[in-house]
Amino acid sequence: MDYSHALKLLISGQVADDEATLTKYSRDASLFKVVPKCVVFPKSANDIGKIVSYVAEHKQEDPALSITARAAGSCMAGGSLNESIILDITKHMAGIKSWSENSAVVLPGTMYRDFEKESLARGLFLPCFPASKNLCAFGGMIGNNCAGEKTLRYGKMEKYVRKLKMVFADGVEREIKPLSRDELEAKKGQNDFEGKIYRKLDDLLTQNTDLIEKARPNVSKNSAGYYLWNIKQNGVFDLNKLIVGSQGTLGIVTEAEIGLVKPAVKSKMLVIFLKHLNSLGEIVNEILKENPETLESYDDNTLKFAIRFLPDLARAMRARNFIWMTISFIPEVLMSLRGGLPKLVMLAEFTGDNDEELKRKTQRMRQSLKKFHFAMRITHSILEEEKYLTIRRESFNLLRKHVRGKRTAPFIDDVVVRPEFLPEFLPKLRAILDKHKLLYTIAGHAGNGNFHVIPLMDMHDKRNKEIILPISKEVYSLVHQYGGSITAEHNDGIIRTPFLPMMYGEEVVKLFEKVKKIFDPQNIFNPGKKVNGSFEYLENHVAVE
Repeated sequence: MDYSHALKLLISGQVADDEATLTKYSRDASLFKVVPKCVVFPKSANDIGKIVSYVAEHKQEDPALSITARAAGSCMAGGSLNESIILDITKHMAGIKSWSENSAVVLPGTMYRDFEKESLARGLFLPCFPASKNLCAFGGMIGNNCAGEKTLRYGKMEKYVRKLKMVFADGVEREIKPLSRDELEAKKGQNDFEGKIYRKLDDLLTQNTDLIEKARPNVSKNSAGYYLWNIKQNGVFDLNKLIVGSQGTLGIVTEAEIGLVKPAVKSKMLVIFLKHLNSLGEIVNEILKENPETLESYDDNTLKFAIRFLPDLARAMRARNFIWMTISFIPEVLMSLRGGLPKLVMLAEFTGDNDEELKRKTQRMRQSLKKFHFAMRITHSILEEEKYLTIRRESFNLLRKHVRGKRTAPFIDDVVVRPEFLPEFLPKLRAILDKHKLLYTIAGHAGNGNFHVIPLMDMHDKRNKEIILPISKEVYSLVHQYGGSITAEHNDGIIRTPFLPMMYGEEVVKLFEKVKKIFDPQNIFNPGKKVNGSFEYLENHVAVE
């Protein structure tokens, strides 16, 4: 069925189905290749409503007809790929509509890097930005329930979305905001598609209260499944808590009101170089007592790549000169000469308004950690702090750009367990990866127990494609053993949706399927993510390059 021509006549935006465009949109930052039928560049929510209505009307003729909204295309899970219609919202639907004292209204195609410049100029920032903050856009940040280095203190995106506008499966754009009990009852009384959603969803939550609460992951960060346990809290019914993190499977977000906070004025960082992981859980708990702004980490392989590719690191930092960057690595070089690189580097950042208080806090922290007998240093400047944070943020990009013959293979890239389990969990995780002779880096948010594992693989070799599922099953079984989540930030997409029954059990996954059916009875929005994904589809769409 050729629907490109029909869509061109229907909307004011553009439609492309040439080979170059389809090839470009067949990939994101994941392992997958999925070629769409066409790519649409809507100019407005009105365009999106018309496209959704068109798909709904023609779904019976072509059951594969569907829509996936795509922002920056930086998804590592394959969440922005589809065989049917890709909706690129970055071309026309970007920009900041308004500012207030502590919030902003943004369009979903707005790049975070552009937003950050303007927010910081106003003395505000959105603290849940991911490590890919120079690459990502708000649509994906909302869809994935993004998080990053400051989530330890400030929380994930779900905490900052105050209102959304979304095009529902009937093609109508509606506002989504927190509702009181009386407001909820009024919504349920509506004789329309929105009223039906509120009635059915409230019934589902009421009838399955115990099951849903039991399913809540016992970790500080989670992007797996639908967050049914978050919708009804303290007498408030808030659909935003479900839409955030739903990866575009329940509707298409067209506008968001985002809460913002004031950044701390001063910061100081304690860097800890761990020769082994035996005391990791104790160290994390000791540091958390002082309420750090961030508690990040990266492994010895990441540090090796950073030293190897210093010029790229300097560019990412916009360092004043390469000589400074080289000199700044003298402590790490000396450490390597004395006893080898550390197994893990931990970055404990403290913030406040007073230099003296921060100095006392970091020195107090250093003193309390001396009993573990690891090398430590307190940074002396913002630039020095930025060096360590840039290594953490840029590790994925350095790998992707520089490793010849191999590519980054993000398929077990986002696991999270409670921090107290890390001394047991991380060695077992590394044992699985080493058994399969993988080259990999591990970096992440130690304070949350969230680690990003990025193997490097030669995807010309079909044998590497064949080990993706066995390794995933081993790793996710280990995560399940420790009561963790298979994705803290990067969401389910193609890569993790088939593993949701392992994490939640079949009964809870059936609830997820019912939620999808309530919002999207014809399976219009981003099919195969969150529900109805399969190992077969996953294997068939891994790109062998």
